[in-house]
Amino acid sequence: MRIDIITIHPQLLESPFQHSILKRSIEKGIVEVNLINLRDYSTQKQKQVDDYAFGGGAGMVMTIEPIANCINDLKSKNNYDEIIYTTPDGETLNQKHCNHFSTLNNIIILCGHYKGVDERVREHFITKEISIGDYVLSGGELAAAVLCDGIIRLIPGVLNDETSALSDSFQDDLLAPPVYSRPAEYNNWKVPEILLSGHSANIDKWRFEKSLERTQQRRPDLFDKYKSGH
Repeated sequence: MRIDIITIHPQLLESPFQHSILKRSIEKGIVEVNLINLRDYSTQKQKQVDDYAFGGGAGMVMTIEPIANCINDLKSKNNYDEIIYTTPDGETLNQKHCNHFSTLNNIIILCGHYKGVDERVREHFITKEISIGDYVLSGGELAAAVLCDGIIRLIPGVLNDETSALSDSFQDDLLAPPVYSRPAEYNNWKVPEILLSGHSANIDKWRFEKSLERTQQRRPDLFDKYKSGH
């Protein structure tokens, strides 16, 4: 999979891809991540990529020309399945989005900044708009890193145990059940006996019941969604 991230602050995105699962996925050649400096595509003397908004108002706007230059250059070399724009008013990122994106071959992620991008970029280039929550960040780089992490870990070969991702929260609209590890007793706090029984069917049943219980308690909205589909 190829992920090209267009940003005005590529240094902000260097660290997330130099550690842990994301780093290993790149080293294995499973995913290729390119950080593309939008300023390289500016025709302005000072490499400016923003300007005042028509009609007035506070804040600057990312201009269309450098973005169009960048995306057109990338599209001349590769075919892209999605061109994603990280923005607070996009669709809220969820597990289904990550599952979908992880099946694609090539994507572009455009990191928003300032008051956003010229609307013509959204109308003519962007195929999907994604938000990581109902709040505003200084820029789209952190959102892009979150999105990439959610996508890349689902690609076959990235995790040592590929079944691990299948049991994550939200994969089936339920939260994951509680998990325990050694020691079986600590400070007189004991691991549930069922998990020590070795009886796989009973353990699976217990985990499913706990998943239902936790979802109903903590995310009744998800629980209602699950119940309506089953």
